[in-house]
Amino acid sequence: MASLNVGNLGEYLREQRNAAQLSLRQLADAAGVSNPYLSQIERGLRKPSADVLQQVAKALRISAETLYVRAGILDEREREELETRAVILADPSINERQKNVLLQIYDSFRRENGFVPETDEAGATDATDEVRETPVVDEALKADARKDDNPHS
Repeated sequence: MASLNVGNLGEYLREQRNAAQLSLRQLADAAGVSNPYLSQIERGLRKPSADVLQQVAKALRISAETLYVRAGILDEREREELETRAVILADPSINERQKNVLLQIYDSFRRENGFVPETDEAGATDATDEVRETPVVDEALKADARKDDNPHS
C-alpha cells in the first residue's frame, strides 16, 4: 500500500501519542477507532476524516485544528482565525454583546490588513458583512460600558 501525503500527520500523531505515554491500543480505545486503523493512519496509509481526527485530538488532549492542518483539511491561516474566534467566544468573563463587538473589531482589522472574509454563494460574508469604522466600534463599546455601569437600564 502506498503512503498518502497527509502532511506528516502519522508521524506527528505517533510523537504526540508517545509524549502522552499511550500505547497504540490505548489511544485507539480512547478515540473510539480500531487499533489497525490507527496504525495505518500513523504509517501514512490512511487519511482519516475530520471526525476521526477530532476524536484522536480529544483523546490526546491536543487541538483538533492542528491535526486538520497536518492532514491538509485546513490551512494554517484558517486555523489561527478559528482559534482566535473560539477563544473570544469561550471567554466567560465577557457578555455576548462584548464578544460580538470584539469579533467585529477583529474582522475590521483583518480586512484593513488585506485578509478578506470568505463569501458564500450569495455574496455575503461571515457574521460581520459590513466594514465597520472605528467610531462605530468605539460607540458600541461606550454604550456597552454605560449599560454595565447602570444595571437598572
